[in-house]
Amino acid sequence: MLDQDTAQRFANIALGHVRQEFPNHIMHVFEGVEDGVRPSSLHPVFYGSFDWHSCVHGYWMLARLLRLHPDMPAAASIRQLFDDMLVPDKIASECAYFDRPSARGYERPYGWGWLLKLAAELIDHETPAWSEALAPLTERIKARFQAFLPLATYPVRVGTHYNTAFALRLAADYASSSDDADLLTLLQTTASRWYGADRDCTAWGEPSGDEFLSSSLMEAECMRRLMPSDAFEPWFSNFMPSLGIAELDHLMQPASVSDRSDGKIAHLDGLNLSRAWCFAALANALPEPDLRRRLMQQAASTHLEAGLTHVAGDYMGEHWLASFAVLALTT
Repeated sequence: MLDQDTAQRFANIALGHVRQEFPNHIMHVFEGVEDGVRPSSLHPVFYGSFDWHSCVHGYWMLARLLRLHPDMPAAASIRQLFDDMLVPDKIASECAYFDRPSARGYERPYGWGWLLKLAAELIDHETPAWSEALAPLTERIKARFQAFLPLATYPVRVGTHYNTAFALRLAADYASSSDDADLLTLLQTTASRWYGADRDCTAWGEPSGDEFLSSSLMEAECMRRLMPSDAFEPWFSNFMPSLGIAELDHLMQPASVSDRSDGKIAHLDGLNLSRAWCFAALANALPEPDLRRRLMQQAASTHLEAGLTHVAGDYMGEHWLASFAVLALTT
């Protein structure tokens, strides 16, 4: 449960960084001397939070917290932020960036997934103008998925931004919330093509030193979200038959983080939170009295406790970890 005090604390964290322009990590292809050199000149909405995708999911988290706790003290500041930033002219500039030929693969697929997750959250939110303003960028990102997925012969299974299962999982929420049957079908067929035949996963190599997603659990959560419910349990049993056996003990224990001032090592705090999210969702998909259900509920609790302790403290984690905490606590 995400109580109002926790929501307020997370909101304050995000409000403190979504308009903090520096430090900033930007992956930009300069097309000429006329290109702007400040992040805010390239991205007038999503320029804060150290990088574009973190700013996008900071906005998602604020929208989610506002929906859940519309009377919390931070609510007025969130509304003012959205009124100021989610406006047509600023979104038009964000769209113009994605229209650049050199931006074809910009933020693919992680930022794409988060933008659609934000769009899903804003559908039927308290102020329709926010969703309406974002719509042109939403349509561009949806078109990016539609153009890219048929060309992507293979999935990307790393535990960082390029993980394709995570992007499909977030995009599925938008497809469902917007009643976009064509997009949902594309996501389902792609997931089946990429992951449907996978068997006997041992999560070998997890965790690696800088991942914030579990390759194995994220794939399973993607399939849970996109498969028919009666088909998921047989697939999952074949995919991870060793769950509850010593072979997968390493997956059930939270990752250790040695230096939270190192942005890559700090990813492991996010791994604990994203694992908690996946474990909880997967457990809920299994029937009682399935032993795996209890094991994953326990693992979710252990990972959540480990991750929540370190949501704030150093900017290398603070600019994004609360979003993953909210994923774990609310979805």
